[in-house]
Amino acid sequence: MKQLTKAEEEIMQALWQLKKANVKAVIETLPEPKPAYNTVSTIIRILESKGFVDYEKKGKGHVYFPVVAKESYSNQSINKLVDNYFQGSFKSMLSFFVQKNDVDIKDIEVLLEEINQKD
Repeated sequence: MKQLTKAEEEIMQALWQLKKANVKAVIETLPEPKPAYNTVSTIIRILESKGFVDYEKKGKGHVYFPVVAKESYSNQSINKLVDNYFQGSFKSMLSFFVQKNDVDIKDIEVLLEEINQKD
């Protein structure tokens, strides 16, 4: 699966939220300053060429929808982050977040309990 640029990810976030939308609806969900219609349209076509988005013809326009699930992309992105910055070690990543971001040990214990309950 290909990596997305920041702008492409922003558009995908909107499409994942909306499920199906035309360009105008996507723009409405984006923060100010809103990008130009042509910019969003171009990014959506790029996402289509990368295999992330497809469309249905509706009248004179198109309604776009994601074909890659958010969970699939998130999983791939996290794995790439772990591989590139933490030598493939989730333990190293967790240790980094504990040290740099003051993650509370109690939060980690609660998380581990939740994980153990799912097994």
